[in-house]
Amino acid sequence: MSDEFQPPDQAPGAPHPRETPRLYGQEEAERAFLDAYSSDRLHHGWLLTGPQGVGKATLAWRIARFLLATPPQSDGGLFGAPPPPKTLDIDPNHPVSRHILAGAEPGLAPITRSVNEQGKLRSEIVVEDIRKLGRFFGLSAADGGRRVVIVDSADEMNTNAANALLKMLEEPPARTTLLLVSHQPSRLLPTIRSRCRMLRLSPLEPDALQAALDQAGAEVPSAPESLTTLAGGSVGTALRLLALDGLALYAELVAILASMPRLDRPRALALAEAAAGRDSAQRFDLLLYLTDIALLRLSRTGATGQPPLPEAAPGEAQVLARLAPDPGSARRWAETATIVSARARHGQAVNLDPAALVLDTVFKMQDTASWGR
Repeated sequence: MSDEFQPPDQAPGAPHPRETPRLYGQEEAERAFLDAYSSDRLHHGWLLTGPQGVGKATLAWRIARFLLATPPQSDGGLFGAPPPPKTLDIDPNHPVSRHILAGAEPGLAPITRSVNEQGKLRSEIVVEDIRKLGRFFGLSAADGGRRVVIVDSADEMNTNAANALLKMLEEPPARTTLLLVSHQPSRLLPTIRSRCRMLRLSPLEPDALQAALDQAGAEVPSAPESLTTLAGGSVGTALRLLALDGLALYAELVAILASMPRLDRPRALALAEAAAGRDSAQRFDLLLYLTDIALLRLSRTGATGQPPLPEAAPGEAQVLARLAPDPGSARRWAETATIVSARARHGQAVNLDPAALVLDTVFKMQDTASWGR
């Protein structure tokens, strides 16, 4: 599948969240939702927040499956009410589970960026994507059952789409739950945030990250410390690193840093060409992420007086210690990180050549490495 048609709610190299049976490392968020459900405090709008790739979408699909497969609570009649559920797990053979897996559950409406008239994936969720929920609510209301909407990610809504969703949050249809996946909730309208109950998900601990990667069928390196370090507790990022050879990409970035202040230009040119090659959009995004990591680790080295461990690439600690020996260098690398990030994001927004952006980034890093020498 090309970059252009990569499903917007599926990480590269990962199964779709609806296909992920278990969620690791987010027991607190699951427990908070179950407590609200069992105490009859089920809010109509939920905002699932946290770093990208830590399981927000998986949790949204688990909640949707649970709500649609679990009968409404009642007084229980003569035999008393059943005990409150202790897990969001639903039998994979349950009809709702099978319908969701097949993308044919009538009580569920997933909203993502759609394809435009030219057959290209839009860069944002547009108002038409939200307005089609009116038809969904009309059709699904006939059976009187529960309805669930998943918006992934809510950060990608444009202004008109956000305002249309806000109206639904202000006057939610009966027996409807809206689940908003958000990597950056500060980008949402304050009125949307105020009308949702928030569930915060945290970066995964190494054991939970490993379990999630095993579930996804990922081939993890025999020495996974570099992967764990670069993933930052995000299974989505770990899968992206594995799918796009990110460990080798970071090692190459460290090797270029090692050549500074006398830059290894052939290596820098090869790195730039790699960002413009096959899977270029995904590789360029990954390279920007890895550059941010390298600059952050340089700044931290200068501030603390020692490189962060474990190493994210062979020989990294020695390179970091040489290029960031003191607090002054920490400030310079932090400033470089801000400048590089702003330039790169602007370049992406106006469709500048990725190779040129990579070289611009490398030259800025060389300037910083050359300071005072």
